[in-house]
Amino acid sequence: MTDRYAVIGNPIAHSKSPLIHTAFAKQTRQDLHYEAILAPLDGFITRVNDFIRQGGKGMNVTVPFKLEAHQLATTLTERADIAQAVNTLKFENDQILGDNTDGAGLVRDIIVNLNMPVTGKRILLMGAGGAARGVILPLLQQKPALFAIANRTPEKALALQNQFTQYGQINAGSYNQFSGQSFDIIINGTSASLNDALPELPPGIFATGALAYDMMYSADPTRFLKYASQQGAKHLADGIGMLVEQAAESFYLWRSIRPETKDIITHMRSN
Repeated sequence: MTDRYAVIGNPIAHSKSPLIHTAFAKQTRQDLHYEAILAPLDGFITRVNDFIRQGGKGMNVTVPFKLEAHQLATTLTERADIAQAVNTLKFENDQILGDNTDGAGLVRDIIVNLNMPVTGKRILLMGAGGAARGVILPLLQQKPALFAIANRTPEKALALQNQFTQYGQINAGSYNQFSGQSFDIIINGTSASLNDALPELPPGIFATGALAYDMMYSADPTRFLKYASQQGAKHLADGIGMLVEQAAESFYLWRSIRPETKDIITHMRSN
């Protein structure tokens, strides 16, 4: 029988996950079917349980259900546990394993695809919501020279600083707090790009040769990437690579085989 997998969210029609995982399955010759499932805002657990009863093997979880997925899991990986958010579920032997592959996808995209080292670099992460939360541990594990979190509400950034303190030193606060400093890698983990908005970054914050990375992706450069270019950032990247790499990490968790991502990232960028 063909194994079933899915991505679940609300909204979900825009999701590129079925395209990506279908390509992974073809490339690795895995017999699986991957679909998109729209869940009512109050119906996440019901939809997941229905999928399990129908023989589903695993799911990707997207907005707004990552916190509910964290609560639903019976076992958590370390990165999902500390992030308190889950984007990948694996169903096996009446157990639900919850993982968070976002950070691993981001780090792999930066290091492997963009050929940019993270170790020893000065990193600024913008935002303190679910997207930012999922990438902090994998970034800290790369041993940056400095790791900072800036958020419009500084109390939320400070809460993350306290939550992750056992994994490395974090500087946290408002955007203005980092005025006069510069960073080698600045990552936009806010939802500002969805609204064509720009967080209040102080001028001069991009170091010479800096990478500006927006977790969001769109056909045209986001406002953040345009601003970064104007401010002298040398390298610009959107979230397409992260999207494909986090999917590959999920695929590996499910199938114990890691698909090649380069051609798929190229295809995604051209469509």
